[in-house]
Formats: sequence, structure tokens, C-alpha cells
Amino acid sequence: MVNAHKIKQDICAIGDRLYKKGFAAANDGNISVRIAENEVICTPTLMTKGFMKPDDLCTVDMEGNQLSGHRKRTSEVMLHLAIMKSRPEIKSVVHCHPPHATAFGIAREPVPQCVLPEVEIFLGDVPIADYAIPGGQEFADTILPFVHQANVIILGNHGTVSFDVEVEKAYWWTEILDAYCRMLMLARGLGRVSYFNEPEAQALMEMKEKWGYEDPRSKIENCELCANDTFRESWKETGVRPSAFQAPLFHGERPGNAAPANAPAAPSAPVATSDQEALIRTITDRVVAALNQR
Repeated sequence: MVNAHKIKQDICAIGDRLYKKGFAAANDGNISVRIAENEVICTPTLMTKGFMKPDDLCTVDMEGNQLSGHRKRTSEVMLHLAIMKSRPEIKSVVHCHPPHATAFGIAREPVPQCVLPEVEIFLGDVPIADYAIPGGQEFADTILPFVHQANVIILGNHGTVSFDVEVEKAYWWTEILDAYCRMLMLARGLGRVSYFNEPEAQALMEMKEKWGYEDPRSKIENCELCANDTFRESWKETGVRPSAFQAPLFHGERPGNAAPANAPAAPSAPVATSDQEALIRTITDRVVAALNQR
């Protein structure tokens, strides 16, 4: 038997974590858990997720009609329901705005692969969906091309949505993704990102398969494992293209140990022109003259 009150407590606990992590500013974000064939508990609209109580939560049916709750249900519940309808095994959805992962959606920058073992095991290739005005079915439909190939999706110019059987796990995927995106930005700021070589990448894929995690990359050639190829066909429609991070190509050596091809070159010392030299001499003479008058 489903303990609805316990599930509401769990949702509030995840809401508190989202707020404290900075993943849901003000009244951002929403959370849902399916408790019956036609019954879903969800967070209310216009309420800070860090201060929710179980009595604040709502119940809707699978068409988004509110069944109970003294507060109005989240306006973005259709996104949650679209995921649950497409994948009936999914019972919980978390949508929020983690800053670093959201930045990749704003820049339309594909998230590099083959960098961190935990990300390879738990996330794999992360798609970026097209933008649509939040709320409504058009917004919900943006995730449909990707929902069967990932458990976390970056929403173009919006945030992320992650999903799983339990609300705790649904939240995990967002937290892992945002931490990873932050690491990528820090490493890029240092000058380069080092990628796994082909045997290392393949070993992680084998480990992932052994642990029961499906990955669409298992159906493609090894040389494309780290090339962001899973969702490449969607890039033209969604405006995604690599700019800050270039995907590695395997050629028998560890790829990515140099700065990306489009990385700005290290600044060289400026070459003084005759005009610059004259200006420097003038300034120097004036400084020396001023010092002699003291």
C-alpha cells in the first residue's frame, strides 16, 4: 500500500535540497511522484521549494486535472506527465534550474563525455531539448525525442529535468550533472580537458552494462563512444553545436590533452610600434621631469 504522507515528506525533503543547493531560486522548480495509475502528487505553483510542508502539495490525474490540494498545482506538471506516460516505469520527476547544467542549455553546448567515471556510469550522453514556453503540452513535448535514451535532459534556455523510479534517484541525476558541468567549466578555465582513451572508455561501458545500466552508445562503434553522437541528429533543430568543448577522436592515444582547437591562443607580448615608442619616451620624460622638480 502506498504511504502518500511519507511520499509527500520525501518530496518536501528533496525540495529543501534543491533550494539549499541553489537549484531552485525563489519559487523555481517542481517535483512529482506517481502513486497510482491515475494519481500523481506534485508540488504547488508559486511556492519556494525549500519551505514546503506535506499539506501544501497537490494531487492531479494523468491529464493534469487537479484532484486535491488547497494550493494550485504547478503549471509545468504536463512535462512530468509526458515522461510518465512515455515510460510507465518512471514514478518520479524533478525539474529545476541548476546553474552550471542550465548554462550548457543556454549556450547550446553539448556536454562532453569520457571525462569522469561516475558520469559515464550514471548519466552517459545528456541531450539538450529545444526551447518552448514553459507550461502546456508544447513545452512537455520537447523532451519526447530523448526520454527513452536518458534519465536526465537539459532543457534549452530553461533548466533540467531528471526522472527515475524514486524521487531520491531522480534528484541524484540532476546533482551529478550539475557538479560535472561545474568541473568542466573549471577545467576549461585552466586551459584543457583530458579525455579517456579508447580502452578506458570501453572498460567503463562494460562496467555499466554489468551493473544493469542501459546506454544507447553500446550500439555504436568504439571510436564514436565519446563523440556526442547519440543525439547529434537533433542538433540542427535545437541549435546545439560544440564550441567550448571539442569531442575527442580516438587514434590510439589519449585524446584531449591539448586545448580545444578553437581555444584562444595564449597572448603574446605586444610589439611596440614607432608611435608607441614615441609615446612611451614622452611619458617617461615627463615622469622624470616631475621627479626632478621635487
